[in-house]
Amino acid sequence: MITNDQELETTVDRIRRLQEQVAHLRKVETNPVNYRLAASGFLAEIDRMQLEVREYLSLHPAESAASG
Repeated sequence: MITNDQELETTVDRIRRLQEQVAHLRKVETNPVNYRLAASGFLAEIDRMQLEVREYLSLHPAESAASG
């Protein structure tokens, strides 16, 4: 769970790096089945982290400070 803006920046950076890895994999993997198998873990992690970003950004700072 993201609790502050520094963690948000770190998570967004990790998402970007994972997306770059998947994009590279698309270029170098010639077998579609192997690509899907290799990319699925990266894509699941991207989805999980994007949900965390969305949840963090959906709260106003005053709301997150009140709940902490």
